[in-house]
Amino acid sequence: MEKLIITAAVVGAELTREDTPYLPLTPEEIAGEARRACEAGASVVHLHARDAEGRPTQDREVYREIVNRVRERCEAVIQVSTGGAVGMSAEERLQPVELQPEMASLTAGTVNFGDGVFLNPRDLMVRFAEAMKAHNVKPELEIFDAGMVANALWLEKKGLVAPPLHFDFVLGVPGALPAGVKNLLHLAESIPSSSTWSVAGIGRHQLPMAAAAVLMGGHARVGLEDNIFYRAGELSRGNAPLVERVVRVARELGREIAAPAEARSILGVG
Repeated sequence: MEKLIITAAVVGAELTREDTPYLPLTPEEIAGEARRACEAGASVVHLHARDAEGRPTQDREVYREIVNRVRERCEAVIQVSTGGAVGMSAEERLQPVELQPEMASLTAGTVNFGDGVFLNPRDLMVRFAEAMKAHNVKPELEIFDAGMVANALWLEKKGLVAPPLHFDFVLGVPGALPAGVKNLLHLAESIPSSSTWSVAGIGRHQLPMAAAAVLMGGHARVGLEDNIFYRAGELSRGNAPLVERVVRVARELGREIAAPAEARSILGVG
């Protein structure tokens, strides 16, 4: 099997300090969490941004500061979010792509998202794919429901995303595809054989889905964006402990961990 790429999603858009005191909010805090996650074994960092009041923002200049600080502290592949927060406009969401990071998320369809709706109609997907292509940014195709795979492959057919594709299967969001090995297997078997994939299990599903990915030859996303608990009732003291335990699982199962340079080679970036 390929070496395991671990993505650390260090902050997200939904959480607050009331949820966990370990949530990084400022550019310096986010960069520090990224560094610690990389030292623990992550080779990709997935970034959201917060404004001075700690609210989610897609502001280009806030992202610029975060990206520059992360680059100063670690060699990980930088992947920005274009999801932002539910309700943001396309113009808001696309701002960090202009900074030409190595990767950015591209959600392949509309999905119920808890009490909200995460809108990604076809014209918006096309617009995001075109922007990433223009700025030489590799999309990570975010899949919340099985039908989104077909949307992603339609983008490829239209020449808007180039193979080899990279998918992230986000499982366990309330209103979307539940987390489970059967669903993960179906998704993994639905994509082109030349593709790579990772899985992000939400909440208590994070560790089981990561372990399944280790066994299945996929890759794993962990971090506070998706799960704030180390175990039931015990908050994770930052992102690094969530990365470290996947490293331990992988090594017990005989799978090596990809360094950032190796992750770039596997993903075809840089």
